Amino acid sequence: MRELLREARAELGRSGVDPGDATRLARALLGDGVLLELLDDAPDGFEDAFRAAVARRSAREPLQLILGHVGFRRLVLHTAPGVFIPRVETELVAGVAIDAARAAVARRGNARAVDLCTGSGAIAAALASEVPGATVWAVELDPRALELAARNLAGRGVTLVAGDAAAALPELDGTVDVVVANPPYVPPDGVPRDPEVRDWDPAIALYGGGDDGLAMPRAILARAAGLLRPGGVLVMEHADVQGVAVREEAEALAAFEAVTTLPDLAGRDRMVRATRRGAPEQVGD
Repeated sequence: MRELLREARAELGRSGVDPGDATRLARALLGDGVLLELLDDAPDGFEDAFRAAVARRSAREPLQLILGHVGFRRLVLHTAPGVFIPRVETELVAGVAIDAARAAVARRGNARAVDLCTGSGAIAAALASEVPGATVWAVELDPRALELAARNLAGRGVTLVAGDAAAALPELDGTVDVVVANPPYVPPDGVPRDPEVRDWDPAIALYGGGDDGLAMPRAILARAAGLLRPGGVLVMEHADVQGVAVREEAEALAAFEAVTTLPDLAGRDRMVRATRRGAPEQVGD
C-alpha cells in the first residue's frame, strides 16, 4: 500500500497535480471506517481501481468528478460531468447571501431567496440549509445542470425552476429579499488556464457573452431589480477583472444603492453586493 501511494504521488506531481490527491483517492476507494495508515496490503480489487483513478487525475480530470462529490460550506453535494463544479469563491458568495437572508428573517420573520443560474444547486442548497425561515427558489436553463440540481436539492424544500434566469419568476416581482447568482461571466479572451476548468466545466457555465463577458451579468442585474423588494439584496459573483465594470453597471440602474465590490480570500474583486432602493419592509407590512 505504501509503495502504491508513493508511485501515485510521484505520477501526480509529474502531471502538475497536488500529490495529496493520491491519499484522497485512496481514502475514497477504501470507504468509511478503513484506516489507510494501518493497511500494509491493498484489499482485493483496490490496486486496479486506484491506478485507474490516479490515471484520470493525472490527465487533469477534476478530483470532484472522480470522487463524485464536492464539499460546499457545510454540505456534500453530488457532481456530474458537464456541470460546473462549485469552488471556494462561490462559497464566499453564498455566505454573503446567507447573511442577507438571515437579516431579512430577523427583520420580518421570514425571507424569500432566489438563486439564478443555480447550476449544481450549491448556493440554493446552502441557503435552505443555513437559513431557517427562508423560502428558496433555484433557476437553471441547462438540462444536465437541472438534473444534477434536482439531486442536490431533493428534500431541502427548494423550488427548482427550469428556465432563463433573465426572465425567471415574474410572479415573484417585488417580493424577494435576496437574489444571488454565479452566472457565466468569463470574457471570450479569458480562457481559463487550469485544464480542470478549461476542459471540464461547460462553456454555457463559463462564458458570459459579449466582448467583455458581461452580457449575462447585465441580464442578472436587470432581473434582480425586478425581483427584489425595497431593501432587498443582490449578491453576484464576477471575474476578478470585472469589479469596476460590474459596479458601474449596477450603479447605472436606478434600482440599486449601496453598490459594493467584495473580495475573495486572495483579496481579488470577486462579487458585487447591492441593495434595492427603498425602505425595507417591517413585520406586518
